[in-house]
Amino acid sequence: MRKILILPDSFKGSLSQQSVAQAIASGVRAALGEACELVMLPASDGGEGMVSVLAEPLGAEMVELTVCDPLFRPQLAHYAIAEIAGRRTAIMEMAEASGLTLLPVWIRHPIATSTFGTGELLLDALNRGCTDILLGIGGSATNDGGMGMLTALGWRFLDHNGEELAGVGGNLDKIAQIDDSAVGEAVKKLHIRVACDVQTPFCGPDGATRVFAPQKGADEETVEVLENGMQHFAEMITKRFHLPDFSTIAGGGAAGGLGGALMAFLGAELLPGAEVVLDALQMDAHLRGADLVITGEGKIDRQTLTGKVPYAVLQHAKRKGVPTLVIAGAVEDAEKLKEAGFVAIRNINEGNTIPPSEWMQPEVARKQIQRTIELFIKHEG
Repeated sequence: MRKILILPDSFKGSLSQQSVAQAIASGVRAALGEACELVMLPASDGGEGMVSVLAEPLGAEMVELTVCDPLFRPQLAHYAIAEIAGRRTAIMEMAEASGLTLLPVWIRHPIATSTFGTGELLLDALNRGCTDILLGIGGSATNDGGMGMLTALGWRFLDHNGEELAGVGGNLDKIAQIDDSAVGEAVKKLHIRVACDVQTPFCGPDGATRVFAPQKGADEETVEVLENGMQHFAEMITKRFHLPDFSTIAGGGAAGGLGGALMAFLGAELLPGAEVVLDALQMDAHLRGADLVITGEGKIDRQTLTGKVPYAVLQHAKRKGVPTLVIAGAVEDAEKLKEAGFVAIRNINEGNTIPPSEWMQPEVARKQIQRTIELFIKHEG
């Protein structure tokens, strides 16, 4: 083998994308020494880790600032700025400002949480001369329909008395008027690509609130309040922008409706997260001359085939005729994965004598990845 591409996602709860890639590389080196070229491109599906996997290969400048967290408390956040296709592009994750992990379980309450801090991230990037945004919207603590983000960018939401409303989920049903007179033209001209794998509609039985709000701290009564608000906001958006029924648009419910707000108010494109990242990493260019691609994530099963990193990597490799090996800490539906076209599927814990309770310890996972790759290369490579 002359050239091997390494493009894993993280093993969640155990190893970051970069650590998995390094462990794979160690396994290849143990089998082949320095006899091949290794190209390490840790990847992401647009969720946690997207900024970190893109910052280094794109030579990005890291930015640090204080924004509002989901409950309007000060929160230190980070994003990256890079030149992509000649355009100054901000690469950011909404979870840095509006993420569920920022709130302890006992204060999670989507009636009160807001995407305001995500709007502050966007505004900061605009003020630093960015014309393009690459935004991952996984892991939200919010169900505000993007109202908070829009408020930070200059939109005003007024009740029937003309009083301005805070951008929180509990105020969606109170909106009587939307005022954009304070929104700058530069905001409306932002080119935003959203990395998102959720096809959830804005509202309805399979919408953002009923599916995801309980995970964000909503009880049954809160779910009903939020759903009524989302339905009301969807009706206002449908009328304002002369759209078909906005409540049913796929992806509109991503991040508690943030995806829909980005589409309707800012013309954003919602794209498969892994595809956005692989495009930014220029995977197709790196495939030239490659003999093998190695990918993986913590668990693979039939859900992997819905657009997660290993499947997206496989599709790119297949188009170039390069075989793809996938590894994971747990494997289900192996036959379906094989049918998809992976040349081999390896469970790093198969035959492991270590107790399952220890499998996710970083050092254990690292050693098992290295061992699995080394054996594959030696015996089947």
